[in-house]
Amino acid sequence: MAVAFATGTAAATRPDPIKTRAYIDHAWDTLTRSLDDCSALADSKVSTHSVLYLPAQLPVTEQLRGIANRCGVALRTLPRVIGKLGDIDPAQLPGQGLLYLPHPYVVPGGFFNEMYGWDSYFIVLGLVADHRTELARDMVDNALFEVEYYGGVLNANRTYYLSRSQPPFLGAMMSAVLGDPASFHSKADRQAWLAQAYPLAVRNHDIWTRTEHLAGDTGLARYFDLGSGPVLEARDADYYRGVIKWLLAHPSENSDYLVKASRHPDDAEAAHLKSASCDVRSSKVCADAWLDGFRLSADYYLGDRAMRESGFDVNFHFGPFAGSTHHYAAVGLNSLLYRYETDLHDFALQLGKPAEAAHWANVAQARKQAMDRYLWHPDAAIYMDYDFVSGKPANYPYITTFYPLWAHAASAQQATAVRDHLSIFERPGGLSMDAHASGAQWDEPFGWAPTNWLAVAGLDAYGFHDDARRLAGKFCATVDRGVATDGTIREKYNMVLGNADVHISAGYTQNVVGFGWTNGVYLKLQEILHGDATPASSASARSASAN
Repeated sequence: MAVAFATGTAAATRPDPIKTRAYIDHAWDTLTRSLDDCSALADSKVSTHSVLYLPAQLPVTEQLRGIANRCGVALRTLPRVIGKLGDIDPAQLPGQGLLYLPHPYVVPGGFFNEMYGWDSYFIVLGLVADHRTELARDMVDNALFEVEYYGGVLNANRTYYLSRSQPPFLGAMMSAVLGDPASFHSKADRQAWLAQAYPLAVRNHDIWTRTEHLAGDTGLARYFDLGSGPVLEARDADYYRGVIKWLLAHPSENSDYLVKASRHPDDAEAAHLKSASCDVRSSKVCADAWLDGFRLSADYYLGDRAMRESGFDVNFHFGPFAGSTHHYAAVGLNSLLYRYETDLHDFALQLGKPAEAAHWANVAQARKQAMDRYLWHPDAAIYMDYDFVSGKPANYPYITTFYPLWAHAASAQQATAVRDHLSIFERPGGLSMDAHASGAQWDEPFGWAPTNWLAVAGLDAYGFHDDARRLAGKFCATVDRGVATDGTIREKYNMVLGNADVHISAGYTQNVVGFGWTNGVYLKLQEILHGDATPASSASARSASAN
């Protein structure tokens, strides 16, 4: 069936990859932030006075005092040294603010005016592809700084993210820089950098083996934020009231997310709600998150926070409004961890640590076995997320079924079977998240640069080059049409229409202009299209030979 792509008022404007490329060249500069630029301190998500926080171990220098005075921000030091993620409860800080990073970094764009955890991987890929090697290394060094001083790679460098990480791409970020000879002055420089980075990468991996992040006794991991109640970056309770309203209108999909409660609880009820829902006495957003006699359950808030750590905010795949995200051993997360563990194996070998390399090989193999047991379904021949609380798989496949190919965790037979399910996801504009339209931005008909890249790169690594090129061409053409229409690159796209016409009913409604990871992925997909993509890694060869 022929599909007519909507291009609005720009119907007569022909999409031009040269124009897209020029946009990206300019965008790297406009999206780069450093402390020399006062705009880095602004945060439209929190309407309080700007604050810059330093790690407890770092001194307040005259240079920093000068920046604070020039930019009109308060300069504070965190109250204690952070040993691990969650050591500081950001709700107890006197105000929320930006966490200091020593090097320049690229932000996604729009109101995402800080360095994000998983965005940074795709941005680094683009910077390396665009020969901006110094900035790419700065990004990775900032991520390592977060591990050393803030307990892990954070959702982003704001204090209200001190309780959660994001999809774990640190090993892959390091590999991207290590694989670029221009990133280092010499082999000795490269080796010295790796020697300092490796133990921090191990420390960041430890986040995902903590009890809180374990998916029961499956041997797999889950997403989990170490805080409770409404997220601190929520300006008001509008979103949460919207969730309650939807749940009341869809009682069959309540999923125990609602609890009966008063609008103005007395002290006894408030004490009960502190464990049953959230702390109405200490959080105005919590207090205001009430509608028609109901509040949201404490377990829902845990799922809401876990959803934000997953990066898939908002989706309905992990329950309505993803309120059960923390109940799942997720295909995506565990694929990323498998790749992380094989990267750590390779780093250890490069550093002359064979015993540690053997350890990481064993850890990765154990994870692969657990993935095959809980996440691979031979009858359906596809990877599915596993609800370890209820003991059953998700109701339908998600785009992350392709992640094991990117991670080289799939056998050749598994990869072929997953490839044969492309029709579930493939649309005129690229790969959609799933086949279930919910109105949420991480569901059908929407598609995103990171998920398209991971699927395309995974297919290419297993030899499905024609599929990879076809999908790369579709997504790049979608981005080109967006640039031709209004001169911008966006955060997300409509895969059915093949353009940036996005209407969201669940989650934030903006389609943010920028956009860091779309820029990076576009450049990588162009490599696929022009036949100059990086060959499959040694991990791919190991996986193919082992299966």
